[in-house]
Amino acid sequence: MPEDLRHVPVHRHLLLNTLTMMVGMMSMMGLGLLDTWFISRLGTEALAAISFTFPITFSLISLMIGMGVGTSAVLGRVIGRGDILAARRLAVVALVCASFLMLLAALIGLLIAPWLFNVMGADAVTLPLILQFMHLWFSACVLLAVSMVGNAIFRAFGNARIPSVIMVIASLVNAALDPVLIFGWGPFPAMGLQGAALASVVSWICGSALMLWLLTFRYHFLDGRSWRKHIVADGRVLLQIALPAALTNMLTSFATVLLTALVAVFGREAVAAYGVGGRVESIASLFILSLSMVLPPFISQNLGAQRCDRIRQGYDAALRMVLIVQLVVAGVLFLLAPMLARWFSEQNQVQEAIVMYLSILPLGYGAQGIIILTNSSFNALHQPRQALGLSVLRFFGLLIPLSWLMAQWLQLKGIFVAGVLANVLCALLAYLWFNKVMKKMERHDS
Repeated sequence: MPEDLRHVPVHRHLLLNTLTMMVGMMSMMGLGLLDTWFISRLGTEALAAISFTFPITFSLISLMIGMGVGTSAVLGRVIGRGDILAARRLAVVALVCASFLMLLAALIGLLIAPWLFNVMGADAVTLPLILQFMHLWFSACVLLAVSMVGNAIFRAFGNARIPSVIMVIASLVNAALDPVLIFGWGPFPAMGLQGAALASVVSWICGSALMLWLLTFRYHFLDGRSWRKHIVADGRVLLQIALPAALTNMLTSFATVLLTALVAVFGREAVAAYGVGGRVESIASLFILSLSMVLPPFISQNLGAQRCDRIRQGYDAALRMVLIVQLVVAGVLFLLAPMLARWFSEQNQVQEAIVMYLSILPLGYGAQGIIILTNSSFNALHQPRQALGLSVLRFFGLLIPLSWLMAQWLQLKGIFVAGVLANVLCALLAYLWFNKVMKKMERHDS
């Protein structure tokens, strides 16, 4: 049976489940770093080839993140109304829709891959390496869709522990197979980038098989009897939230490209420091990202139960948690900045820029957490256009224009200061925006 999030203690539920999700998220991030390190041992050409694949794989993963957001929101609301049979049917529809979309995207990817990577600038040396990796990745990525949407189904039913455990298991399988298949240990031939892709595929097989077994036989969260009759209507409801959420993730990537171009004006050293800062930020934001996965099911279940009071309690509690945690994170990064700079680079200019990044931008991480949590809360309230609008405002109404203006005044430091200002301003607007939406919902319910 699902966990009833309409009655659990708010603070305790959010904190414990966020810490649980952090374990799985840390394993995935650690795998990403380890993967890159193993591939870097193959040489510059292999590292360049894998770098070309990131925008494409990120786009498909963003689509599945969107499907996960839609799944969590729709199932959570139905569960909150007490209609468990409908939730089980919707869970099957979500898996079917996600698999179909990923298969379609993968088929298109396989057909246009040579042309696409040529347009992106791949040369005669890197293109064959890219295709070795991507052909296998495209052929099996539907398994990744099953794992990601299955993760969202568990969270919608109030269980964050199982997704975290599966992420850890899949990461360990991938990490163990990487050196074996990439470099050829024991009876296995050295497969290079193709070995890295095959290691990912095997981990997806393990993760998706375990996910489906648990969903079907252990927890009985899937009902395959009547989904065909409802797939059009249910699929439409899911995609109304999923597609805007996917677009929101893609906007983040596009904004990062524009910011990198602004930073590049100040030289390679600035770009190198910005890249290092981004890696550190992804780890420093781990609590935010984990909480943003735990909060939406809580909100959606209480939305289904028409408990606006608990939605407010959950939202306010999450904001307090993220402000406290990210204030501590900012202090730690400020103290560790010189050491981290020396660890990542031996060049004085790069070190100075890294210290500048880690001394300024973390001051806005708490505000950034408010924005991300508000965005995920809008999706949980079945308000995806509000979430998309908030992201557009953040990136293209505040962050990019302010970064350009401040760079004219304070050079590279101005871009970092602009990041803090944009986050603080957008966080204030996000908080007011959310409360306005909640007041409207409360008037409607009364």
